[in-house]
Amino acid sequence: MISRRSFLAASAALGLAGVARPSSAQQAPWAARYPELTFAIIPAENASGVMDRWGPFTAYLTRELGTKVTIRVAQDYAAVIEGQRAGQIQIAIYGPAAYARARMTGVRTTPFALTLNDDGSTGYYAVFFVRANSPYRSIEDLKGKNLGLVDPNSASGNMVPRMELDRRGIRPSEFFANVVYTGSHENAIIALQQGTVDVAANSWTSDTISNLRRMADKGMVKLEDFRIIHRSDEIVNSPVAYLDSLPDDLKAAIRTAFLEAPTRDPEAFRRAYLSLDRSLKPVTHEAYLPIIELNQFIDRLRRQGS
Repeated sequence: MISRRSFLAASAALGLAGVARPSSAQQAPWAARYPELTFAIIPAENASGVMDRWGPFTAYLTRELGTKVTIRVAQDYAAVIEGQRAGQIQIAIYGPAAYARARMTGVRTTPFALTLNDDGSTGYYAVFFVRANSPYRSIEDLKGKNLGLVDPNSASGNMVPRMELDRRGIRPSEFFANVVYTGSHENAIIALQQGTVDVAANSWTSDTISNLRRMADKGMVKLEDFRIIHRSDEIVNSPVAYLDSLPDDLKAAIRTAFLEAPTRDPEAFRRAYLSLDRSLKPVTHEAYLPIIELNQFIDRLRRQGS
């Protein structure tokens, strides 16, 4: 069982790896070998929303690295894992559980940065949302109803919610009428809004940072139409990871470009990360060891048919 202490320890186990600027030569030394780098984004929202948010940041990376960086909107978390396994994705933003799964299945990738929240914290939460006008006040009130999860490899959208249910002696396949995988965090909230599910798992950092808040800011939903009935312990924030096979000087340049983005291109960073009050911090694999334990816990549940 994963305790709050181990989740918090993960947040504290952040590396202090140094960074180096890319070469100032006219052509980057890695450009011939890597004329194009693929940067994959996890599907927290629809594809057009990802492109709107991350397009300027990708252009910033192209300028900084001296070679073309192309954004790839992955269909799901598994696509990011398999894309890096095949060497087709050089840089990826993972969910913590998806990154842990990649490492557990032999993908040679290493995290180098994670996002700091506005208050400097390094974690977020899994929550269960219901419609505000529903009668449900606790998870136990939802017996026989429909549960919406995000993606099998999502920490906040599947794994931690399943752990929270297990702590209450709830087996989803027996307790709920249906368990629906919606594919993205946005889709989970839309399914809840439309009544396809009665409760939806999602990620939530604070009242000002969440998928629900982002959707409300875009006019897709109204904040007051939803409420949280349960919040998990803290989960360490999502990492950015690069392939181990990249040259060391290219990895150093990628690391520098990400960590210095808030000052080198504030507008691109603000658009991608939704705030200039946020920043990026170096991180190492050790921060995600508790998430590997979480994956192992979920694997045991699956073998038991839960």
